Amino acid sequence: MLFPTVEYAVFFILSLILAWSSIGRHALHKLTLLGLSYIFYACWDWRFVPLLFGISFWAWLATRGIQSGRARRRWLLAGVMGSLGLLAWYKYAAFLLQNLLELAQMVGLKPDIDIQTPFLPLGISFMCFHAISLMMDAWRGKLQKRVALVDALLYVAFFPQLVAGPILRASKFLPQLDRAPDPKRIETSRALLLIACGLIKKVLIANTLATLQVDDVFANPLSASASQALAAVYGYAIQIYCDFSGYTDIAIGCALLLGYRFPDNFDSPYKAASPQEFWRRWHISLSTWLRDYLYIPLGGGRSGRARVHLNLMITMLLGGLWHGAAWNFVLWGGLHGLLLIVHREWDHFCSRFSFGWRQSVWWLWVSRLLLFHAVCLGWVFFRAGSLPVGLDVLGRLVHGGWLKDVSVVTLLCIMVGLGMQYVPSRWIRRVHLFGTWLQPALRGCVFAGILLVIEVLGPSAPAPFIYFQF
Repeated sequence: MLFPTVEYAVFFILSLILAWSSIGRHALHKLTLLGLSYIFYACWDWRFVPLLFGISFWAWLATRGIQSGRARRRWLLAGVMGSLGLLAWYKYAAFLLQNLLELAQMVGLKPDIDIQTPFLPLGISFMCFHAISLMMDAWRGKLQKRVALVDALLYVAFFPQLVAGPILRASKFLPQLDRAPDPKRIETSRALLLIACGLIKKVLIANTLATLQVDDVFANPLSASASQALAAVYGYAIQIYCDFSGYTDIAIGCALLLGYRFPDNFDSPYKAASPQEFWRRWHISLSTWLRDYLYIPLGGGRSGRARVHLNLMITMLLGGLWHGAAWNFVLWGGLHGLLLIVHREWDHFCSRFSFGWRQSVWWLWVSRLLLFHAVCLGWVFFRAGSLPVGLDVLGRLVHGGWLKDVSVVTLLCIMVGLGMQYVPSRWIRRVHLFGTWLQPALRGCVFAGILLVIEVLGPSAPAPFIYFQF
């Protein structure tokens, strides 16, 4: 059940009706949302609904043990290791065994073992991250009251964020479950604006780039010209941004209409001028999760320079591996770790001198340009699926020739995707304010008109969101 489909629209309208009709009885309201969330997940594959419940129940059980004050550390270790072990089994066991077999073959052994990769449940990474957040926030004393079972189940399974985030902090979301949402405080205009923007990003930009340029080049890079390969590299950078930020826009908008607030997950990442700034703007909920639950426990920036560099590299390598059990994701994470380390050393070197040009506008734009292309280099291997395919795509940039044209629509989507990074926030606030001035009926007509334009101009078949596979 994809967001930009009629099936989801019908499901969400029914969810709104059922959720708001039960608002007078708060316990029933939460049970209604929980049931709807399990139905939503069952539409993907009902066989993994028990797994979703099991992860949530195990997190709640460990959390209650932590909050009881007895054997807190044991409960935390058992809860976290159980969640990570489950994630490792579904996502990394086959990858590890396959590499061990290849290593054995390199030293002359020939084990006869048939490795079957377990079917990856949709959204299992996000389920486990939410489960760990629940336990860690309880351990750190950020939860003011004992967590009820239904609250823990709903926190992990709440359907707008279930399969691809954003990653919610238990300490931020659970307090919202303490009281029923107030229908008078629902920001309808902002919610509809977010959903409309998310659909435009996903359907009109991301899907168009995938269909016209990116998928063909990465499927057969040796047949592409240099101009087509370059368009595919830039196109994928825009595609993955519009695809994932579009998903989170829709998720945040749907949650708002139900009366719940999600954190922002993107903040014009291609406007960043440094690797640190990029990760403060890209997939914010993941980068802050890795910072708080991995980088800081490793020692963060409190140790010596060598240890800080090691902490950064470990964090980014594991962040890359979280995206998928393949060496191209490890390479992608390692590249970003290297960028963070090199920029940190560059800042340390420049701090010894008074380089006024580093504060100039022209250097800001040079920094943005350099970083954008470094990020695009990482996206090549992220998208390629294997190192040889990524190298083939990069090779076509040099040896592909410039004979084949790139469609105007592709270029337009790339320019729009880059241009939206620099839209002033005051313009967005004005659009939001304009929406609040409209009467509800007129507001609905405008939203329906936008949906009609998206339906007419977008590709015929909706494509899955990229982050569904993680």
